Amino acid sequence: MLQSIKNFFAALWARPLYRWLLLAAATGPAILLLYIVALVPFTPSVGDIRKAKSELPAQLVSADGKLLAEYRWANREWVALDKISPNVVDALIATEDHRFYDHFGMDWKRTTSSVVHTLRGAPQGGSTITQQLARNLFPEEIGRSRVFPQALTRKLKEAITAVKIESSYTKDEILETYLNTVPFLYNAYGIEMAARTYFDKSADKLNVLESATLIGMLKGTAYYNPVLNPERAQARRNIVLSQMVKRGKLEQAQFDDLQKRPLRVDFERQTEVMGPAPHFAMQLRKQLIDWADSHGYNLYADGLVIRTTIDSRLQNFANLAVARQGKQLQTVADAAWSKRDGWVPGNELVQTLVRESAEYRTAVDKGQAPDEALKALLADDAFLQKLRGEKTRVQAGFLAQDPVTGHVLAWVGSRDFAQDPFDHVQAARRQPGSTFKPFVYGAAFANGASPNDVLMDAAVEIPLGGGRVWRPTDGGPPSDQPMTLADGLALSKNTITAQVMHQVGPARVAQVARALGVRQSPLEEVPSLALGTSPVTLKEMISAYSSIVNLGRYIEPVLITSIEDRHGKVLETFLKPVPEVVFDARAAQTLRNTMRGAVDRGTATAIRSRYGIQADVAGKTGTTQDNTDGWFILMNPRVVAGAWAGFNDGRVTLRSDQWGQGARSALPMVGDFMQQAIRNKVIDGQERFFDEFDTSPPPAAMPPPPGDGSLGTMRDWIRGLFGGGEGQPAPQAPGQPPAPWPGGLPPVTQDPPGSSMPPPPAEERSGG
Repeated sequence: MLQSIKNFFAALWARPLYRWLLLAAATGPAILLLYIVALVPFTPSVGDIRKAKSELPAQLVSADGKLLAEYRWANREWVALDKISPNVVDALIATEDHRFYDHFGMDWKRTTSSVVHTLRGAPQGGSTITQQLARNLFPEEIGRSRVFPQALTRKLKEAITAVKIESSYTKDEILETYLNTVPFLYNAYGIEMAARTYFDKSADKLNVLESATLIGMLKGTAYYNPVLNPERAQARRNIVLSQMVKRGKLEQAQFDDLQKRPLRVDFERQTEVMGPAPHFAMQLRKQLIDWADSHGYNLYADGLVIRTTIDSRLQNFANLAVARQGKQLQTVADAAWSKRDGWVPGNELVQTLVRESAEYRTAVDKGQAPDEALKALLADDAFLQKLRGEKTRVQAGFLAQDPVTGHVLAWVGSRDFAQDPFDHVQAARRQPGSTFKPFVYGAAFANGASPNDVLMDAAVEIPLGGGRVWRPTDGGPPSDQPMTLADGLALSKNTITAQVMHQVGPARVAQVARALGVRQSPLEEVPSLALGTSPVTLKEMISAYSSIVNLGRYIEPVLITSIEDRHGKVLETFLKPVPEVVFDARAAQTLRNTMRGAVDRGTATAIRSRYGIQADVAGKTGTTQDNTDGWFILMNPRVVAGAWAGFNDGRVTLRSDQWGQGARSALPMVGDFMQQAIRNKVIDGQERFFDEFDTSPPPAAMPPPPGDGSLGTMRDWIRGLFGGGEGQPAPQAPGQPPAPWPGGLPPVTQDPPGSSMPPPPAEERSGG
């Protein structure tokens, strides 16, 4: 027999035509085999496959060891195969790959059948579960093209990778990995998230109908979406059930009953759980990706552990404080915009916001006249309610930092990350209002001024050049009484601050602010800068106030302390920042101590009276024009905490002079936070600011009492006892300009007896 075959091929070989046919028949498979061998190095390695199987997301951990966030490829929760309903596995194998346990990654019968059907014009899938897994795990390496010849290369790579997977995984591991990586729309990856999304239950609780529905989606998740296309999804589900009958996984009687039942989807979109500090986590993501790339790690797969400076207890207090005050302010905003002159079609601002909406632009782009588009939208109650909800939603930002180490302790970027991921700590630039005033007084103190120096609380006119004049005012008329710089800052008097700014100069004030920590936002060097007209970030202001606590030493904010691998090995420890001396220490101490006045007797007395905080603290409130922005920053020896409240659109306000003040909008967040932190002993309420310099005046030698002499001599002796004498300036003649003062400020005016006035309530003042 063998000899006959040899003779047959020898006879064919002797004829040139048949010789070429034989060569062609042998060359095609040989070339294909060589091409397959050449593709092997361009497919994922066994190591990559094992790594994909064991990938772990990076974990962001607080300073006290609590999990803050995880950096995942997708919204997925991995579950073991024994935690997945057997109905899912039966439906999957029966429908997608019924010879799954018999092949090594490639099902030649199914592949051949698929090729035949495709050549006949009826394309049919031929990929095994393992091949599909290869596509899911390595889409970039394998490719996505469906155009010949790229499609052939893709299928060959898919087959090679499937064989490698079979050599690396057990069959159960392949099933587990497949079911945990397959996408199901709506940001749901894996069977666990799919079960929660479509049926509001875990994967181990899925019944036969639910399992068949989800497995049916794998043929085309969008086409067989049970939410949008229920009829298609039900038909596809019944096909899966019939396959289960065919493969012996379901009785015919069961099928006859089940195929008549409705889908009964219980849909709930799954949002990615961001943890207690989502804005903080998002802020770090890019920095961590860059670090991982430069060190040969994958942030989403290598199980890195990032240890941060966040204190989970303080973060929780901050979250609760922002939530409570945000709810209160939202009630105020809703009431304000519900009035007859509020969110109504006739309101000019409402009309402007409608013109800026995407719906208005779409209508105009489609050819509708602008006036008609505006009129139609203003008549659409549903649209107006939606727009109102977006525009009048109160927002807030909160940040707490250790001024000594620079460690960021708590970070809240908005009231709700899911609704507003925009970060109001670092990304939002808003006018700081009176929280900027300390930089003005700090510049003055560095120039030799004293908190006890006195200026007149009177109407002020500052020439700007070109015939322009700046006339800063407060909420009420000036008292026309002398006022110390300390009281001017404590009571947030614009008239006093403007005079100080005029003497010091905008350029010097901007220089001080930049040195202390306002380093990214541009500052316009104009007189009104004194009242906080240049937008800045909350993070910059907290850094600057921390420099004040730190007596003129700036420390770069620290967010991360170390990075470890999944086994606990420390990969990098981040060095502590070196303090940078940026401002006169004595002047910073004077400024810090002077700022106690806002809390003790000024615009922030609610810290003492309402929140019962008796710790050594100092701070400053801030309110901008039309009560658009409310600010408050509080300083403690080991924590500087600040908050901002307002709206994303600066044209929208609380429409309330009372609630719009920083003392009413932002201060409660900080007060609530500090109250809880001290009460729970996370912050030491007994710690006091440390003075590096002795600020008490030197004792003066008492002059001897006069002998027998005139009354004038006795008066001179009494003046000597109570600080009069040669150091007292001569009285100024009415109408005469003030004499120049060596420190750069106007001359000191002594308080006449009985001239002191009680401070007005915080609600009645602006600028504070």
